[in-house]
Amino acid sequence: MFDFDRVIDRRGTHATKWDNMAKLSGIDAPDAIPMWVADMDFAAPPGVTEALTAMARRGVYGYYGDTGSWAAAFAEWMQRRHNLEVDPAWVSPTPGVVAGLGLILQAASAPGDEVVVFPPAYHAFRRIIVANERRILDAQLVERNGRYVMDLEALRTKLTPRTKVVFFCSPHNPGGTVWTPEEIRALARFCIEHDLLLVSDEIHCDLVFAGARHTPTLTAAPEIADRLVSTFAATKTFNLAGAHVGACVTSNAALKHAIDARIMASGLGSYNSFGMIATEAAWRTGDAWLDALLAYLTASRDLFDRRIEAAAPGARSMRLGATYLAWVDFSGTGLPPDDVADRVKSRARIFASPGPQFGPGGDAWLRFNFATPRPILEQALGRLEEAFSDVRSGS
Repeated sequence: MFDFDRVIDRRGTHATKWDNMAKLSGIDAPDAIPMWVADMDFAAPPGVTEALTAMARRGVYGYYGDTGSWAAAFAEWMQRRHNLEVDPAWVSPTPGVVAGLGLILQAASAPGDEVVVFPPAYHAFRRIIVANERRILDAQLVERNGRYVMDLEALRTKLTPRTKVVFFCSPHNPGGTVWTPEEIRALARFCIEHDLLLVSDEIHCDLVFAGARHTPTLTAAPEIADRLVSTFAATKTFNLAGAHVGACVTSNAALKHAIDARIMASGLGSYNSFGMIATEAAWRTGDAWLDALLAYLTASRDLFDRRIEAAAPGARSMRLGATYLAWVDFSGTGLPPDDVADRVKSRARIFASPGPQFGPGGDAWLRFNFATPRPILEQALGRLEEAFSDVRSGS
């Protein structure tokens, strides 16, 4: 029903993933393959295209009004897919999750306050914290049994009176860890004990593989509701990043009022009609497409892990419970990180996300986006095998 093998030429279409590759990576080869930013190369669900086509045919593109049906579609999706009851009155649309994070910081903290991050973690966390004149407090994750865990006792020793907010990535990017309810409850108790606001970024919650199950933070720890803001979006799930629409969700009326005040003060209370129409259509019509996508991504994940570990002896891909972003540790190859990065960039002509941009703990790692048609993925894997062929031969 859905052809994820179809190669869609995105060059010259204002696609950041493809058209900004040479500028950002220095790889100017015409056959370069982008495996960096979290943007899939698949067509969006047909229901989204149909909704946007109907809008285009009307030919009138005025201001978007009345977010009620959009918030209701989001709430129905969360109930259907995650068994989470969300009151639409808790939901504030934002121009993407990252923008929402900045608005939350402005609403609930002051310049100079500290924001806890669990690195290696999504690099935009660091960027938005610094841009808002807050300070990063790193609480490095520990790898145990092939997945990440939080060391809350170590974090306890680092807290200061200026520590106000915790940014929590659930599921985790880049490691693909799906946190257990027990882990989430432990973090919630920690935040309550130390009077911290917990911001739970759950943008990857729909992209969870069989054998794992996402537990919304509000479900795992309802006792933290008054000091919790969860962020969601349809954009990662349905490849709608260009829609720039996210949602901040909190049941704390005072906190929601503060966030809404920042939205209005920033002139963001009028929403992108194309993005709102697209994301509502995705939530209303995208179930079958997402189920098919997850099956396709599962096969791609397994193929990537198998081939990269064979291509570069000693490399290992962290077993993803979620996301389409392979997190690969090259430390076991015996090659210096700069050598690994150069092989991928210069020999394979692949733009992967460098591990150091995710903060402490990422030095020997690279992140590869495998959400691309299988023919492109096969080509990329073949190039990676060539790039490390001398390592395999021992020369």
